[in-house]
Amino acid sequence: MNRTCLRILKIIAPVLLLVWQQPSGYSQTLLTLEKALEIAELNSPDIRHSRLNLERYEETLNAQYASYKSKLALSITPLYYSHDREFYEFYSTWNTSETFRSSGAFTISQPIKLTDGILTISDRFSFQNSYSEFSDETNRAFSNNLYIQFDQPLFTYNRAKMQLDELELDYENAALSYAIQKMAIERNVTQSFYNVFDYQMSLQIAEEEYVNQQISYDIIKNKVDGGLSAMEELYQAELNLMTSKSNLQNQQVALENAKDAFKQLIGVSLYEEIAVLADVSVPEVTVDMQKAIDHALKNRMELRQREITIENSQFELIRTDAMNEFKGNVSVALGLFGDDKKLQNIYSSPTDNQQVSVSFQIPIWDWGEKKARLKAVEAAMQSQELYLEDENNNIIINIRSIYRNLQNLLTQIEIADQNRKNAELTYEINLERYRNGDLTSMDLSLFQNQLSEKKMAYSRALISYKIELLNLKIQSLWDFVENKSIVPEEFDRSG
Repeated sequence: MNRTCLRILKIIAPVLLLVWQQPSGYSQTLLTLEKALEIAELNSPDIRHSRLNLERYEETLNAQYASYKSKLALSITPLYYSHDREFYEFYSTWNTSETFRSSGAFTISQPIKLTDGILTISDRFSFQNSYSEFSDETNRAFSNNLYIQFDQPLFTYNRAKMQLDELELDYENAALSYAIQKMAIERNVTQSFYNVFDYQMSLQIAEEEYVNQQISYDIIKNKVDGGLSAMEELYQAELNLMTSKSNLQNQQVALENAKDAFKQLIGVSLYEEIAVLADVSVPEVTVDMQKAIDHALKNRMELRQREITIENSQFELIRTDAMNEFKGNVSVALGLFGDDKKLQNIYSSPTDNQQVSVSFQIPIWDWGEKKARLKAVEAAMQSQELYLEDENNNIIINIRSIYRNLQNLLTQIEIADQNRKNAELTYEINLERYRNGDLTSMDLSLFQNQLSEKKMAYSRALISYKIELLNLKIQSLWDFVENKSIVPEEFDRSG
């Protein structure tokens, strides 16, 4: 059998063993790492929270875009009626009045994003029928008021534009958080996946150890029955067998607990039975540390989030600087009003309405409040700039550390593999010595434990290397296995 077949058998052996052990009719889902990641991306509670948060900011931004379009409003008062009696002091008499009115208004309001002004066009139409006891007259008339108005703030910052810029940054930050969360899910799922696989391997090794202890027990029992060994040897073999069985049960419990945590993480039912199928072979990878650092410093989304925080601080600086500011407002309105008893003659003799107003708000003294608040905001900005610098340094340190760990792990894998092979040969040799009566059951148990430890050490060294490769991919945003960038297209700043 060639090496490829042997490698495949080593990978699938623990899973096949678990499946074979299940009772007849027992349904179990077999998960690869890729399948687990797909499930987690759809069902993981963490990624769903992050996706909903992104959706919230996206819809808020869409609402802000919509707020810059023309707003059309129609208000209608189909019926208004009043009957009042009032005392007129000038004439020293009481008057009874009765009013019936019906009206409607149509308004178009257009925000001007470029200047933060508002242009409004409004048309108000009404019909009124009123009676006054004092004059003993009934007044019945139609009226219409059409006007256009423009309001423009002066000597201040554009609040509408800054609000849009802030919302765009909030959305970008939420999108970055979502992308980061996806990578965090990949890391957490991968670690939990290999944790389950590790427990599967531990269970398999515990089963092998139990089988070996059973063989050892049978050998010594036959010798004791034949009078070739002392009874004390059988007692020790029984103790070793019971210890091995207890260890097997402990590994079964640990595996089920790890499965429950894994199922909760990826978002599948806790009642679904699963087993994992992992490829822990070491890929041939050439890691360029400087390339990893350069790519990370250009594209790490955490750095952009720090920059967004600084930009938001600049907005806060502008807002604070506008406290107690000198500012003004200009308002210009032009209108046409007409009324008549007959609807068709409503504009037979219209009235022109004009209105112009210029107002200013002039601060006198604020006792240093604005100056102190500006200093506070500037200190916060400097702090955020320091955080950005620290983030850069942390990225470099982490990638260097991962690179060194990968080099060390390759050496550890070679050592662990050789130790495993030596432990297998040592156990086979001493098992034969045990059969020949040259070794006690206690001594054989020590070699069995050594074999189990070396097998687990080799498996864990392989898993550690796979996880460290994933850490490098997440830290650098470059997949050295596939030799390609993993930066989402919308966040790629390499160019």
